[in-house]
Amino acid sequence: MPTDPVNSPSAPPGSLEVICGPMFAGKTTALLARIAAARAGGRRAIVVKPARDTRYDPRALATHDGRREPALSVRALDEVRAGVGDAVFVDEVHFFGSDAVPPIEALLAAGADVTVAGCDIDHFGGAFAPFDALIPRAAVLSRIAGACARCGAPSTHSERLIPTRERVVVGGIGDFVATCAACFRPMPR
Repeated sequence: MPTDPVNSPSAPPGSLEVICGPMFAGKTTALLARIAAARAGGRRAIVVKPARDTRYDPRALATHDGRREPALSVRALDEVRAGVGDAVFVDEVHFFGSDAVPPIEALLAAGADVTVAGCDIDHFGGAFAPFDALIPRAAVLSRIAGACARCGAPSTHSERLIPTRERVVVGGIGDFVATCAACFRPMPR
């Protein structure tokens, strides 16, 4: 009788890699490099993005400079099914919030290696879920920076330019700038 690798209690656990940083730091570009490496190594790559992210292409990961990779667009990460040996890549994981943690844990328990990318600090300067839960579980953590739009120092924050108090806003160039901690002007709560 065939077994279901997703629900198999004997599957070896997968590994979690977290790529995080502010907007315009190259997180999606780094994720695309991980996808290419997995495929070059013969892995089946499952590429996932949040359905709410329709900025450049509703059915592909897209960098701000135009690189694209076809992706499964989902409303919730529990829609993703992977088996042992699969490599799952999730972009903009902060759009899923804390609801991303149980499905990621299930994928890892099923033996899938999971790599997530997204903004770990919101425009108020606070931690973005699910990074508060994922970073301590990560076997590999890559916190990357771009350049501060004001002074050129390494960027650590995404500063929102549009006037809204919503915590999650899908935006890009013109809506946000990357800043260092010294130049960061958080949105008032």
